[in-house]
Amino acid sequence: MESKKWDLVALASIPLIMTLGNSMLIPILPQISKVLGISSFQVSMLITVYAVVAILLIPIAGYLSDRFGRKKIIIPSLIIAAAGGAVSAVAAWLLAGTTSYYVILAGRFLQGIGAAGAFPIVIPLVSDMFNDEVKVSKSLGIIETSNTFGKVISPILGALLGSFLWFLPFIAIPVLCLISLVLVIFLVKAPKGDNHDERSLGEFLKTTREVLREKGRWMYAIFAIGGIAMFGVFGMLFYLSETLESTYRLQGVVKGLVLAIPLALLCLASYLAGKFTGKNKRGMKWTGFAGMCLLTASLLVIGFSDQIYFVIGMMTIGGIGIGMVLPCMDTLLTEGVDKEQRGTITSLYSSMRFIGVSLGPPVVSLLLGTHHGVMFGTLAAIAAVGGLLTLFAVKPEAKKDDPGGGSYRVEFKKPKGIKKKGLVHK
Repeated sequence: MESKKWDLVALASIPLIMTLGNSMLIPILPQISKVLGISSFQVSMLITVYAVVAILLIPIAGYLSDRFGRKKIIIPSLIIAAAGGAVSAVAAWLLAGTTSYYVILAGRFLQGIGAAGAFPIVIPLVSDMFNDEVKVSKSLGIIETSNTFGKVISPILGALLGSFLWFLPFIAIPVLCLISLVLVIFLVKAPKGDNHDERSLGEFLKTTREVLREKGRWMYAIFAIGGIAMFGVFGMLFYLSETLESTYRLQGVVKGLVLAIPLALLCLASYLAGKFTGKNKRGMKWTGFAGMCLLTASLLVIGFSDQIYFVIGMMTIGGIGIGMVLPCMDTLLTEGVDKEQRGTITSLYSSMRFIGVSLGPPVVSLLLGTHHGVMFGTLAAIAAVGGLLTLFAVKPEAKKDDPGGGSYRVEFKKPKGIKKKGLVHK
């Protein structure tokens, strides 16, 4: 792992910068609305269009990474993301009114295309880099930590930059993308096996359907768990953000610092979960289950009181739970699927996570009109579904020839009719 230290640094910059490139805009959305003279719905589309484009294109990017190699997809994707950020920055700087808005929106569309081929491809690439499952688990924990750290600092950094110039966060986006691009080009060495998959698209789709049909139960469960976890993160953040501003009049950097509290603990939990679960698949299952239980319990308890210190404390516990879940699900999925199919399968997982991100704020905004207990009871019920899926649908089993009982691998049957190298580990 030491020999891959700088590769990991470069790859960890991608989720950090992709997260900053989106979440950094959230604290300045009201500012953008006032300056450009657009409605709150129109300004919300700056976030939505990015997420929707990414959701639609992530599976295509996953297939292309299996077909042509991970690094060959990540590099042009970062270039596209930087170009999209530059379009938005120039429009915000030089244009005005609705003209500026629509050009910024076009830039965000391009940025979403780039995002689809960047962070989602990092997960299978990290898994490709190591043969040792302990190193894979630790490395994916680092990637999740970087992703979460981006969420921690994005409201603070966005508010800080926006306090100088409202469009300064837009200017920062292409600069950050170019930094990540340089790091990836010079520091990331494509692992052996990051080669072309010579199958045609038709053959590839057929084998993907075979894998999903044979092993859909555990895969779909992990997809759903990832989506529910991200739904929880962004649902809680949206509620906390709205409450801090509307009830307690907290804005700008101070508000960003408060939002960072649960995210900071989520970040720490992600790192520790990746570090200590090692290659114990059953340990990952039970760590993930414990995390979903923490999230469910914290949301349920919040329903009994809207006192702000209590809410922040319980959300912090929920954040720890989410941090326990994500690296475990990442590792179970990537290590359960062979390299030829890894990019496609993990891209479907990333799409589900983006769907969770997209649904969290609007669902909570609709629930804000209900009773406090009803809202958090509903969120707790959704989290409980994730816990039940972790308990009953994610079932790693020890191999029959495993002598020590400490190392576990999910045992999957090779799909029928595939003559080439197996697509899933046996």
